[in-house]
Amino acid sequence: MKTFFAAAFALAGIVVLSGCAEEAAPDAAPITGEINIYTSRHYDTDLALYEDFTRQTGIKVNRIEADADALIERIEAEGEFSPADLFVTVDAGRLWRAEQAGILAPVDSQVLAERIPASLRDPQNRWFGLTTRARIIVYNKAKGKPEGLKTYADLADPAFKRRICMRSSSSVYNIALLSSMIAHEGEAAAADWAKGVVANFARAPQGNDMSNIEAVAAGECDISLVNTYYLARFDTPEKRAVLDGIGVIFPNQATTGTHVNLSGAGVVATAPNRDNAVKFLEYLATDSAQRYLANGNNEYPAVRGIAPTSAVEALGTFKADALPPARIGENQARAVELFNAARWN
Repeated sequence: MKTFFAAAFALAGIVVLSGCAEEAAPDAAPITGEINIYTSRHYDTDLALYEDFTRQTGIKVNRIEADADALIERIEAEGEFSPADLFVTVDAGRLWRAEQAGILAPVDSQVLAERIPASLRDPQNRWFGLTTRARIIVYNKAKGKPEGLKTYADLADPAFKRRICMRSSSSVYNIALLSSMIAHEGEAAAADWAKGVVANFARAPQGNDMSNIEAVAAGECDISLVNTYYLARFDTPEKRAVLDGIGVIFPNQATTGTHVNLSGAGVVATAPNRDNAVKFLEYLATDSAQRYLANGNNEYPAVRGIAPTSAVEALGTFKADALPPARIGENQARAVELFNAARWN
C-alpha cells in the first residue's frame, strides 16, 4: 500500500486538490456534495464556471491541474482508490488515450445527447467535446497572399522553400494535424508532406503559435500554422498591429475541410461522485456555460447556435473537417514517428 501511494503522488506537475468555492455566497445553495476534476485546461476563466456551478447546485468543485498524460497515468496508478470524478483535456488525442486506457465510463444523458453534436462525442458516450478550435494558415499580408496555397498539402510545395516557420513537432496540435492527414491520405502521403514542409523551413522549429504569428507579421518568415484562438489574443490595442499584419487561410475548403481539435471531458470509471460529475458535464453544455467556456479562450462552442467571440467570429465561417476524433487518436503514435523520420524536431 505504501508503494502504491508513493507511485500515485510522485508524478511530476501535479498539484493537490483544492476547493474553488470554499465559502458559498449568501444566495448560493448550501454545500451538499463535491466533485473532483482532473484537468489539463489551465485557463483562469474556468474558475468562474466552477464557482457558478457551486452557487447553483451546492456541489463544491475540487481540481487538480496537470499535463493530460500525467493525469491519465495518475488515474491509472490510483486505480479503484482514485478520487477523480471527471477528466478534462484540450486535445482529442488525449481523450482517445484516456478512452483506450479504460479510465472513462459511458454516460447516458439526454441533455448531452441533445446538446453536443455526435461528431464531437465518443460513439459510446465516454467523453464529450466542449469547445473546438481550427488549425489555420497565416501569412504575411504585406508580401501578399501566397499563390497556390489553399491546402495543408500545398505547404510542402517547393515554391514555399525557406518561407515557413513552425513550432516543434512535439506540439499536440501538430501531432493531431498529421494524425488526421494519415487518416485521410495514408501514411506515405503524410510522410512525404512532413518531409516537404521541413524542406521549406525558414528556420528550425521554435516557439509557440503566438511567437510564430509574430514572426510572420514581422517578416521573419512568410507562412505558419496556428490555432484560431491565438489570433484572437492579438485583438487588443497593444497587439493589434501584429494582427493587422497577417492574412488568414482556412485550408482544404474544397476537400476535407479545415482540421479542428477540441477540448472535452469524460466521467472517470471509478468516480466516487459520479452523479455530480454528470451534473457538471450537463452544466457545461448550457448556453451560458458554453459562452463563457468558449469565450474565455476564444474558441468555438460545441453547442450549435451559440456565437463565438467577435474576434474569432471575424475570421469568418468555414467548412470543418468531419473526421471522427477517434481517428486522430489512433494515428498519433505513427504521426510522431513520421515527424521524427522527417527530422521536423
